[in-house]
Amino acid sequence: MYIIPAIDILDKKVVRLREGDYQQVTNYDVTLEEMIERYQANGTDFIHIIDLNGAKGDFSNQEYLAEIIQKTAMKVQYGGGVRSIEKVKDLIGAGIHRVIVGTQAITNPTFLDELSTSFIGKNNLTDHVVIAIDVLDEVIKYSGWMESSPVKLMDYIDRCLELGFFRFLCTDINKDGKLGGAGVELYAKLLDHSPFIKLIASGGVSSMADIEKLSEINVESCVVGKAIYENHISVEEIKAWNLKAMASL
Repeated sequence: MYIIPAIDILDKKVVRLREGDYQQVTNYDVTLEEMIERYQANGTDFIHIIDLNGAKGDFSNQEYLAEIIQKTAMKVQYGGGVRSIEKVKDLIGAGIHRVIVGTQAITNPTFLDELSTSFIGKNNLTDHVVIAIDVLDEVIKYSGWMESSPVKLMDYIDRCLELGFFRFLCTDINKDGKLGGAGVELYAKLLDHSPFIKLIASGGVSSMADIEKLSEINVESCVVGKAIYENHISVEEIKAWNLKAMASL
């Protein structure tokens, strides 16, 4: 299992939300550029960046983020406001390694079909698409976690798999931003339902012990944000873990 450091951006600031609530924001006295430089200097080669404004349909950060991301040599997993096939193609074309799609995939019945048609069999581009599933008590949330979908969680996963998408970023909203432990039970349910999915865990990781628990249930990777900012997990620990993980492949 691989650890991917996470950076959430709101109004061009590095932040973390609690349970996805935009009214419960923790701001950090560090810039996106500084965080990227810190990770890169320590040997990190993969980073997770979310535009929280974009997730709500506000694209005021887009130019700022694009300029910074294009300068880094790290692989970037990027999400927040990706609402069209053209946007997915543009981001991959601009060098984004993985593009996360969430709201549009849930609310637009034809979006996933069109995305599948555009990417299946074309240089394995589906490996560069991540389906975001943000979950609160097994209910799928979208639009910055402000709306609820009537689609059942397992049914949605099955539909994505049928269309050729196999990598999922699952955020357990109950755990997110609390540093109270990862949503191991939720992830175990998903993997029990579909053992072959590539699952990226998000939310609640507070220690390397949480990382161990996720690894034990065969989560592919996890994103870690607040635990790094608040010194529960060091960048050095992440580097050591990832080196060990890569050596075991």
